[in-house]
Parts: sequence; C-alpha cells; structure tokens
Amino acid sequence: MKKETDFYLQYTGDVEISSMTKTDLKNLIATGESSFLEFKHKVASPEKIAKEMSAFANTKGGKILIGVSDNGDMIGTESFYEEEFWLRMAASEVCVPPIPITIELLHVGERDVMIVEIPEAEKKPVYVKGDKRRTAYLRQKDESVVASDEMVEIMKNGSSDSGVTFEYGEREQQLFRFLNEYGDITIDRFSILINVTTYRAGKILVNLVSAGVLELFDKDGITHYTFSQKSS
Repeated sequence: MKKETDFYLQYTGDVEISSMTKTDLKNLIATGESSFLEFKHKVASPEKIAKEMSAFANTKGGKILIGVSDNGDMIGTESFYEEEFWLRMAASEVCVPPIPITIELLHVGERDVMIVEIPEAEKKPVYVKGDKRRTAYLRQKDESVVASDEMVEIMKNGSSDSGVTFEYGEREQQLFRFLNEYGDITIDRFSILINVTTYRAGKILVNLVSAGVLELFDKDGITHYTFSQKSS
C-alpha cells in the first residue's frame, strides 16, 4: 500500500478543505451541468478529464465536481490519491500549456467530493495532447466540444500582445453588403462571393471576429458569421 501511495504522491499538491457546506454543494449541483459546471463520477483517465479542463480554460473557466453522478447524487470518491494523481497529471502534462488548477475537498459522509477549479487561461488556446495531433476544446452549454480551426485562430489572436486591426477594402465592403441583406454567411459562401480560396476567406472572417466586428455561431455543424452585437 505504501508503494502505491508513494507513486501517487509524485503528483500531489496543495489540497484544501472547502469552505463550502454540504448545503452549498447541493445548491450548486441543483443548477445542473452548464457552461461552467461538470459532474464526474470519477476520473476515467488523464486524457478524458484533460478535455474538460481545456474546454473550461478556453472559455470562461469553471468547476469539475469529482464524486458526483450525472443525475447529481453526491457519491464521493473511492480513492482521493488516485483521483488527484490523474487530475494533476492531466493539468500539468496532458494540457498544453499546463493549467494551474486548484482542488478542494468537501466531506460527504464517509467519502469526499473533490471540487476542481479551472481558471480561464491567460494565453489561449489550451490544447490536449493526442497521439498524432493536439486538439483544443471549448465549453458550449453543458458539453465540451472540439474547437474549430477558425476558433483556434480567434483564440490565438485574442491572446496576441498586438491589437487586431482590419482593412476596410473591397472584399470587406462586399461582405458587409451581403450581411446587411442576408444576415449571416459561411466561409464557403464568402469565398465564392469574393472569388478567393476558402483558406483566404476564412482568414478574413477570423480577423474580423478577432477585431470584434463579426461573431460566429454554429448551425447544423457549420460555422456561420454575422455582425457582432457589440459592434452594432
């Protein structure tokens, strides 16, 4: 047993007893899984939990409750050392760059619920290592989804030290006239409109999103671009 504990101790850190009460936790769980809250019975693997961490870090941050079932039952964790080991390995080695998570414990009967806080990343995107490539994730409602190439570029632009600017040229004028008439546009449609490759069309649209002129949304699995509400 000591060898097993020593193995897990290599990834242990500061774990505090939560200031939350059991009632506080019940109230939090009652809000349900969302863009900032995820329930996990246990940590299945560093790779799987890293996807949730990446999604929260690339969005607005959030909490993962370990020891809470999908239906909100507080079942607690069976092995605190093992769960912490996988969590810290995921945050420090599977996520790139590493995520500075914090872990708190809340006693629930004879077991503990682990409250894992994932801060919004200062430098985005945060990727998850894979066998062949790195993948970034985003939080959409109560799901962690793969970030599109366009969203990855937008996150990169948002983390850039220099401000994003755009030129109001003929292509942008064509785009704005189209949006004023039809409301939204896809990369494929825009590339046809201005007679350029989809790569070039995507770069223009992404730059306009980064500049706050446009915003994007998903419809039937396809990314659409429209005028930003902030700029209107």
